[in-house]
Formats: sequence, C-alpha cells, structure tokens
Amino acid sequence: MDSQSFYLAEVFSYESLVHAMAGAMGSVTAMTVFFPLDTARLRLQVDDKRKAKSTPAILAEIIKEEGLLAPYRGWFPVICSLCCSNFVYFYCFHSLKAMWLQGQKSTPGKDLIIGIAAGVVNVLVTTPLWVVNTRLKLQGAKFRNEDIEPTHYRGIVDALVQIVQNEGVGALWNGTCPSLLLVLNPGIQFMIYETLKRHLRGGVHRELSSLEVFAIGAIAKAVATTVTYPLQTVQSILRFGQHRQPTEQSKLQSSLRSVMYLIINRVRRSGILGLFKGLEAKLLQTVLTAALMFLLYEKIAAATFRVMGIKRPLTSR
Repeated sequence: MDSQSFYLAEVFSYESLVHAMAGAMGSVTAMTVFFPLDTARLRLQVDDKRKAKSTPAILAEIIKEEGLLAPYRGWFPVICSLCCSNFVYFYCFHSLKAMWLQGQKSTPGKDLIIGIAAGVVNVLVTTPLWVVNTRLKLQGAKFRNEDIEPTHYRGIVDALVQIVQNEGVGALWNGTCPSLLLVLNPGIQFMIYETLKRHLRGGVHRELSSLEVFAIGAIAKAVATTVTYPLQTVQSILRFGQHRQPTEQSKLQSSLRSVMYLIINRVRRSGILGLFKGLEAKLLQTVLTAALMFLLYEKIAAATFRVMGIKRPLTSR
C-alpha cells in the first residue's frame, strides 16, 4: 500500500467512525444532564450587569423570573451543535493521530498538536451552529444590561436565515478568532487526558475503570477550562452580538482586535475578575460534563469494538 492510500485508509477508517460516534453520544448525554449549569455560566458571561452569585443562586433567580424550564432554554440547538462538533473533533483527532503515529506510541507534545489541528477544523466547520445556539439559548432571557437587544427567532433554520439577511454571512462566524485561540482548550484537555491514561495503564493495554476515566477526564477539563476561560467569555459575547447601539465591538466583529477590545473593556468595567465571571458555574458544568462524556465515550467505544470483534487500535491507547 502506498503512502497516499494509507492516509486515505486512516481518514476513512471504521475505527475513526467509532470514536466519533462514541464521542458525540457521550457528549450529548453528559451535556443534557448538566445543561442548567451551562445556562448559568452563559448568562453571567453575556449579561455583565448581573451580579455574580453562586451557581444555585443564579439558577434560582432565572427560574423565579423566567419559569421552571428556563434553565433548559435552547437545549435542542445546543445538543445539535454539540453532537456535530464532537463528531467532527473526535473523528479528526483519531484520524490525524493514526496518520501521524502509524502504530507508534504517542507523546504529550504530539497529542497537543493533534488536538489543536482537530480543533481548527472543528471551529471552521461548526461555528455557525454555535452562533445560532448562543442566540437561541439567550432568547427570552431577562437581562440586566439594557444595551442588549432581544431577538425573535423561531428555530435553528430561521435564526440562520435572519442572521444572514440582517447581519451578513460573515456574522455566522462571529467569535471565530477567539474560537481559533480556544482550540488550545480541547488540545490541552486531550493532551492531559491521554497522558494520564498512558500513565495509569503503565504500558499495559488494559481498560481503565470507570472511576479512573471519570477522574482523569475531570482533571483534564478543569485545567484546560481555567487556563482559557477569559477567551471563552469573549467568545460568548461575540457570538451573541446583540447590542442596540452600533459600537466599536460590533464593527470589529470577530477580529483579533475585537478580542483585545473586549478583554480591556471587561477589565475596565469589572476588573480582572470580570474576565472570570461565571467560572464557578463553568467549572462545575464543564468538569462534570467532560468527566461523564469521557466515561461514556470510553465505554461506548470499547463495547462497539468488542461487539464487532475488532481489537482496539493502538493509536487509541
């Protein structure tokens, strides 16, 4: 087999498809369980006039003002986006890993590079879905910030059409710049996860226990989230993009300059800690979600390989 045929075989392999399906199913299930925590985090990031409180207090406030189901507002578009996003990411990660390693043992540095490359592909493909789901998730919310203009979308397709008609096609990629910088998040996450997994296995190809997978998934996500959180705040603001007055922020759209502008503006208004507003809710949600996602992903992938009678490839170890 020549090199070109080998690379094509790795890209379109059954193993990569199994990893992608398992990752997508695991992430959707985990996000559904912890979705209200993400609602609290997003509300704190975008509505900078809302006072930072504990996550339970924010959720209680949202339920009191907007109804019992308010913490699950926007669940469907988020789940659709997450499913597509994780399918693309896991598929790219394992395809690129198989192509590069060709059966050899990986290293933390290689895991980081592969994770970043997979993240770039994922951002460019799925950003429009995340822009729409951010808008839908915040639609109908009671904001403290009077500069935020309410939206009136009837669903995913209607939101896509309205954004293109009113703001141009480019608006579907609002927040792309911080999103590209944020590929460090899954890159760091997968680097730590894969490194800890190799360390726990100690060179023996054994299946980790549920507790081990849950723990290393939580650790990996906690580190990655804390390091990159200020950029996640900027990303949420840019994706939402609804302000009554034309500001420098809206003119800059998703350029690197707008990232710096929003960071400086948030620091001026709320101090350094303003960049980490909602971190408690984000850590609680993202760490638990990632831990459960990795647990489900590992179990689904392992079960699928066993049922199909295929030995799990070395590149996944």
